[in-house]
Amino acid sequence: MSMPLRTPGPPRFLKRVSGSTSLLAHGENMIWLMGGALAVCALMVVGLLALVLWQGSTTFWAHPVERIELANGTVLMGEVTRRQTVGDEHRRLVRTGNFERTGTHFEWVSDASIATQSRPEWALVLERRAWGRFYGVPTDFRVDGKTIATGPEASWLELKKIHGGVLDRFNRRYHLQRDEFGAINATVERGRLQVLKAERENGKDSAEYKKASAIFEGEQRAMDTRRAALEDEMRTLDEENARYQLMMATAKGDTAAIAVAEIVRAYPANRLSTPGRIGVYGSRWKEFLAGEPREANSEGGVFPAIVGTIVMTLLMSIAVVPFGVLAALYLREYAKAGAVVSAVRIAINNLAGVPSIVFGVFGLGFFCYILGASIDRTFFTESLPNPTFGKGGLIWASLTLALLTLPVVVVATEEALAAVPRSMREGSYACGASKWQTIRRIVLPRAMPGIMTGFILAIARGAGEVAPLMLVGAVKLAPALPVDGTAPYVHPERSFMHLGFHIYDVGFQSQNSEAAKPMVFTTTLLLITIIALLNVAAIRVRTRLRRKFVGGTF
Repeated sequence: MSMPLRTPGPPRFLKRVSGSTSLLAHGENMIWLMGGALAVCALMVVGLLALVLWQGSTTFWAHPVERIELANGTVLMGEVTRRQTVGDEHRRLVRTGNFERTGTHFEWVSDASIATQSRPEWALVLERRAWGRFYGVPTDFRVDGKTIATGPEASWLELKKIHGGVLDRFNRRYHLQRDEFGAINATVERGRLQVLKAERENGKDSAEYKKASAIFEGEQRAMDTRRAALEDEMRTLDEENARYQLMMATAKGDTAAIAVAEIVRAYPANRLSTPGRIGVYGSRWKEFLAGEPREANSEGGVFPAIVGTIVMTLLMSIAVVPFGVLAALYLREYAKAGAVVSAVRIAINNLAGVPSIVFGVFGLGFFCYILGASIDRTFFTESLPNPTFGKGGLIWASLTLALLTLPVVVVATEEALAAVPRSMREGSYACGASKWQTIRRIVLPRAMPGIMTGFILAIARGAGEVAPLMLVGAVKLAPALPVDGTAPYVHPERSFMHLGFHIYDVGFQSQNSEAAKPMVFTTTLLLITIIALLNVAAIRVRTRLRRKFVGGTF
């Protein structure tokens, strides 16, 4: 006799009365826990980005200048940069500047100790090439030691009229010193090395040596003539700029003579309108993005660091992606499963957990001291004992970070290859395609979005690393860019500046830590922006590939 079919009901624990059902049975508590963890993570990320954005974007805003007289008779003048409450005491941090006179850039002032405070109408902020900012009131403007304008307003107007021409002459002199003299020295050095090479290969009595020596002597005479002409032009520019001086009265009542050539930017802080403050803000951002650092990297621009960061990241990507993809292809498509392949995969996974400083030590020892020294002994013997490649440089930093990010690319590529449906491979084989043809035309195109994901992760990690770079090429101040207009245009042997290392240097190695704090946030904001832009470019490529091979996405 057949039994009637029973429809399966809900689990036994759901048959209980709702009031006695445990949340553990339904899993709702785990949903709340997971959602709460996600919310905390999102809040931390958003909070960090908001802090960096706020601090970084407000660094260059022009603040008013205050004159503060304390109860003990001390008089200060400067910008209030921070306020703080300690117990019942309210105090403010005043950027007083005038370091060569006071020996300090900042002073804490208790609100209870302030007798009077005001905002002088004609208080000027002078941003200088050395010694930091200067605060004071202009008294007169002098040319060749003679006063041509008296009083704050007349002196300020005369400074505005003269300053543009002085800046042009200073920039011209800087160009001559850096570029023209640099080209002369490079030409002379190349000629000297050619003579040494001819001597080493053929001897001093050879015709090749005599020819190289004659060419070098001719070039040296021409360069000496050119150098003398440049020195005369630089002397003329210096003498013209030295004619102009601005006399400033400090908060203590004494007078200081400020050379106009030393002033980068000047503005009457308490007379600025909102458009004027926006103008100062934009001018500072322009200098920050396109200028070179000054004042031990605590002021000025970070253009060399921007160039170094982008070029190093691109070279690292060019190095790591091909090798990572080829290694993953072999492991996934060709290698037979066994102890060796398992050991290689374990090694790759463990490599991802090695501290980055270990890669820096390896890069210094292998790339710089072994590989670079071998290149110098083979191709640059005449330059020794001065190393060309046997020291930290752009190429070794890029390769070191390529090793650091290699596990990321290998793992992401293997997962992308495994996600391609097996039916596509079998269909390709059924049509008569070889294994390599199948990989090249079927597997790789559909795995490309996943490979791009690994590429994006490699960029994000490599661009922000600092510890290895401190050993293999990043420096506080690079004399020349790793990329310029002279052949071969990219100079892999040169040291370079990096935004991550710049943040470390400004934040922890600056003698003026308070002045450097805003620059830390601003540089951090810039580094995040650059990494985001590089990632956005890679993500756009990945999105197009996904649209093209929608069947291969995962």
